Amino acid sequence: MQPMASPSAPRATPPAERPAGDRELVHRARRGDPAAREALARRCRRAAYLLAVQLLRDPDAAQDLAQDAVLSFFASLGRFRAGRPIEPWLFAIVRNRARDLARRRRARPTESLERPEDEPPRRVIDAAPGPEADTARRELQALLWRALGTLPEPQREILVLRDYQDLSYEEIARVLDVPLGTVMSRLHRARRAARTAVERERGLAATIARLGLGAALGEAAPGAD
Repeated sequence: MQPMASPSAPRATPPAERPAGDRELVHRARRGDPAAREALARRCRRAAYLLAVQLLRDPDAAQDLAQDAVLSFFASLGRFRAGRPIEPWLFAIVRNRARDLARRRRARPTESLERPEDEPPRRVIDAAPGPEADTARRELQALLWRALGTLPEPQREILVLRDYQDLSYEEIARVLDVPLGTVMSRLHRARRAARTAVERERGLAATIARLGLGAALGEAAPGAD
């Protein structure tokens, strides 16, 4: 399976394009420079929220989790290894917080991690002109979002880290605290599972459309306001 298309509302910056001043920014923040701490906080809040909402599929919970993760990041800044990218360290905190929340919610099954299907958080294909193309984009992003939500947590998180956040295999290994070979094999299995899930969701959507069950099931058009 080809890598899942990363949505279009601002993507994570690929490792090769990340700011060269990370080391200096962290150094200044450690020394208590208010401007450096604010710049670092802005960057971390955005990155933490995007990852959290993709893992949790719940924007309100993701907002709270991201805030908590950023506070933890700053609390542990003294242990951050200078010269390394910020994202793997931050994402490891987000991922651990997300797993803790998922465990608590499984113990309280009346609460759901599911984000409404008509509100995928980021577009998944490039923009193209025309209402027909816009409808196709909405349908595809809703399809991929539903498929991602059906995957087990380990498969969902590794797809998010690689195909949505653009982390390298080495960075993912640090986030997940697993060997590099495990990252590659887990990602391969996750992409196979995602391909199966996409085909299943596509077949279900086609059946609903063919039988005219959408209105009867109370389904909103994907991406509808």
